[in-house]
Amino acid sequence: MTSVTIRPVSQPDYERLTQHGVSPLLARIYAARGVTDPKQLDAELAGLLPITQLKNAEAMARLLADAIAAKQRLLIVADYDADGATACAVGLRALRAFGATVDYLVPNRFEYGYGLTPEIVRLAAEGSLGSSGAPTGVPLAGAEETKPDIIITVDNGIASHAGVEEAHRLGMRVFVTDHHLPAETLPDADVIVNPNQPGCDFPSKNIAGVGVMFYVMLALRSELRSRGAFEKSPEPNLAKLLDIVALGTVADVVKLDDNNRILVRQGVARIAASHACAGIRALYQVAARDPQRASTWDLGFMLGPRLNAAGRLTDMSLGIELLTTDDDARAQELAHKLDELNRERREIEAGMQETALAALDEITVDERFSLSLFNPAWHQGVIGILASRLKEKFHRPVIAFAQGNAGELKGSGRSIAGFHLRDALDLVAKRHPGLLKKFGGHAMAAGVTIDDATLAQFEAAFETVAREWLTPALLSRTIETDGSLPAPDADLDTAQTLARQVWGQGFPEPQFLDRFQVTQQRIVGEKHTKLLLSRDGQPFEAMLFFRAETLPDAIEAVYRLDVNEYKGRRSVQLIIQHWESVMR
Repeated sequence: MTSVTIRPVSQPDYERLTQHGVSPLLARIYAARGVTDPKQLDAELAGLLPITQLKNAEAMARLLADAIAAKQRLLIVADYDADGATACAVGLRALRAFGATVDYLVPNRFEYGYGLTPEIVRLAAEGSLGSSGAPTGVPLAGAEETKPDIIITVDNGIASHAGVEEAHRLGMRVFVTDHHLPAETLPDADVIVNPNQPGCDFPSKNIAGVGVMFYVMLALRSELRSRGAFEKSPEPNLAKLLDIVALGTVADVVKLDDNNRILVRQGVARIAASHACAGIRALYQVAARDPQRASTWDLGFMLGPRLNAAGRLTDMSLGIELLTTDDDARAQELAHKLDELNRERREIEAGMQETALAALDEITVDERFSLSLFNPAWHQGVIGILASRLKEKFHRPVIAFAQGNAGELKGSGRSIAGFHLRDALDLVAKRHPGLLKKFGGHAMAAGVTIDDATLAQFEAAFETVAREWLTPALLSRTIETDGSLPAPDADLDTAQTLARQVWGQGFPEPQFLDRFQVTQQRIVGEKHTKLLLSRDGQPFEAMLFFRAETLPDAIEAVYRLDVNEYKGRRSVQLIIQHWESVMR
């Protein structure tokens, strides 16, 4: 069952925003998203939270400055998703600009799994790295000459106890930068920067891994400045990295709190002003999007999936090379490879959805509080997307499993509001010691590894927690809207104004609720419905994507405004998100 609600608007907040020059429509929308002060809408970098509040950022900066002065070798170990790739790219670009000797390694998820594992540490110590940063497994001659002195993790490491111990045993220090929730104990790293670690007062607990690395690089520049490092050479402009920071932040679907919105707005502005790096320009080109009209929608739905495709189907070194090259031709070549991988990913995903839905036909989903699914043919790199699609369809926590290493299943989960997925897995682990071989993640997304013989036991244990924590009300989908939009305001100017704002997780794009007459409709592309609607005597072109169906004469629709461009002409169209029949 789906219910539609209207977000409440604080009248005092609305009035405060309008008094400071915010338009009535935007004031209503912002007040409904918890904006209480016009200062929260400031987009200048001066409004960023201070580095001093991020625990250990300055301490790590001092250690890195010492390492650069001593000409020590640094190695970044990255996660294989878009956040990890962008964090790695930010670190590589900044550290090289500061004169560091730095390389990177990104584990292939199918061979080595996630994070700083002992195996990855040993490969790094042996110097068995390919030129692209992907591990080859073949020790190189003269390994002692290439062995890193310091390993820097990005978007991982907070759970890598064994990996840190192995690095220390082999004579390497480990600097952890991460944003994932820690376990009860932290790894014995030399220094840890993570806003979610105990004792860190950094207010933005939602900052992505790329944001954490950007802050560490800001702290390092400040430390080098204090040491006089830039007296004879220009100081690197780290604002040039904000397009990459914005991409990683949006693609990782972290909550866009005030601080994250500043980072994203600044990055989007750089893209729109033609100041993006070669890789992001190339991604825009293969996605057939105009960077001069850059938006968070582009980053989340067009660029992010193409970047993530590398880590899902091959290894993320393709994406990292794309974001670190300044060669336009090479960037174009890499972007086209990523585009091809993304097309392949979509085909694989479609087949997996088909088999998943067929399996769910055999059970009564409405009687379940969670879904745990496995198929031996499923692709390990795509199960996260599958879980997300099924979660959206059935509005239940979903964990999709694929075959992992011998005797293991690897699961990727997505959750709904009111069910903290990582905490749920933690409770399963405590109740059933040894059942989960490893797990980690966030409230809305997490990963887990189990023995293949224990799938039924896991499914039962996970369902038990879901039944304890969830209620029938939480299992009912609720669509939040911003209420009615006056027909005269549903125009091109409003659509363009809304497109220029920063929307995303925790700060959703506006969608409205109104009644329309359906005057024309036809199926296009075999799976979409094109509509001509009417309201208060005003016609509206509209699209219902991925639903080829016949609508009644009168509907109540949840919709968002979109700018449609066709043969050089721009017009507003409504994108229908949900509809119900109403009496005329």
